[in-house]
Amino acid sequence: MANIETSLKEAMTIEGAIGVALVDYTSGLTLGVMGGGLNMDMNVAAAGNTDVVRAKVRTLEMLGLGDSIEDVLITLDSQYHLIRLLHGRGNEAFFLYLALNKSRANLGLARHQLRKIEAELDV
Repeated sequence: MANIETSLKEAMTIEGAIGVALVDYTSGLTLGVMGGGLNMDMNVAAAGNTDVVRAKVRTLEMLGLGDSIEDVLITLDSQYHLIRLLHGRGNEAFFLYLALNKSRANLGLARHQLRKIEAELDV
C-alpha cells in the first residue's frame, strides 16, 4: 500500500505529467497536490473538476444505470485532463486528477499507470 505523497510522486513520473491532485469530491478539498506551476494552479483545477465529477455522478443516479465511473477524460488543445475515481477500501469519495501535456503523453499508458496507482493507494 502506498501513501498519498508516494502515489502523487509516482503519478508525476507518467510521461507528459504536468500536475496531479488527490481530491475529495464530497467537500471539494484536495488531500494532496504535486506539479502544476505558474500556468496551472492544481488546487483551482481540482476544485473545478469536483463539479464535473459531481455532475456526472448525479446524472448516472438520475439515469439509474447502476454503473460506476471509471474515469473522465477532458481533451484540450494542448492537454489531457484525466480524472480517475477511486473505488474500494472506502475510497468512493475521492478521485485522482492528472493533467498531461498532450504532445508528450501516451493516453492509454497514462490510464493504465493511473489505474495501477489507484490500486496501491491507501487514503
